[in-house]
Amino acid sequence: MVRAADVRDREPDRAHDTDCDLPAILLAWEQATERLRDTHEALRNEVRRLTCELEAKNQQLARQNRLADLGQMASHVAHEVRNGLVPLTLYLSLLRRTLADRDDALSLVDKLAAGFAALEVTVNDLLQFTSDRQPQFRRFPVAELIDEVIESVQPQLQAQHIRVVCETTRSVELTADRDMVRRALLNLIFNALEVMPDGGQLDVGAWRVGDRVEIEVADTGPGLSDEVRSRLFEPFFTTKPEGTGLGLTIVERIVTAHGGTIRAMNCPQGGAAFILSFRRQVLEAAA
Repeated sequence: MVRAADVRDREPDRAHDTDCDLPAILLAWEQATERLRDTHEALRNEVRRLTCELEAKNQQLARQNRLADLGQMASHVAHEVRNGLVPLTLYLSLLRRTLADRDDALSLVDKLAAGFAALEVTVNDLLQFTSDRQPQFRRFPVAELIDEVIESVQPQLQAQHIRVVCETTRSVELTADRDMVRRALLNLIFNALEVMPDGGQLDVGAWRVGDRVEIEVADTGPGLSDEVRSRLFEPFFTTKPEGTGLGLTIVERIVTAHGGTIRAMNCPQGGAAFILSFRRQVLEAAA
């Protein structure tokens, strides 16, 4: 049987126990509050990150939609212009024959022919930009392709007094769409020629780097400003008075279609360099 006196005797002990537990309770409360604060801050940061990511995705989607619409329009215009160029080129050829004995008139015909050739390049760029062609993989020596491309632009190289240096490992082979890689190389070389109107040096090379094959095209032109580098592969962006601004965009699209990457940088000795990098095992698996 519990006596009232015993209960009264124990009451001071309970008060003493409560006083002893209070610091622990306050400490636990502070720790819980701190954890909640950290969790809240982490959630705020995550929401901020996801919001920024969503905004970037929305901008990318809007850009892709605009490019899709622009691509359809460009494809239609390019086909119409090409259809118009065919008879004009034929008439120009007939005119050249008619004026074969008139040097002054032939000079005008040559200027017209140069204008038509430039227009055809623009049309081809537009058609290449809007095409959804998938790569047709096959193995080929990279050095032979580079020699072929250099040979095709030899007259322009000589006219601009540009020296060519090729540093290519002859045994390097690539499994890719040869025509598409050829187009990418031509675009890079044309881009290099445009920035060296008064002469310079064109460096072209290909190497095997680990599990990748890299192709480099470098020039001794003025190099790339920060603004230009940030917009290099943007469709229709160009710093030239003439041109479509699609050359580098087409190169990037070709490389991406092969699962590769493209890098642009300024050379230490001056000029700019573009490096196409292809993952060898991916290409071999695709083949």
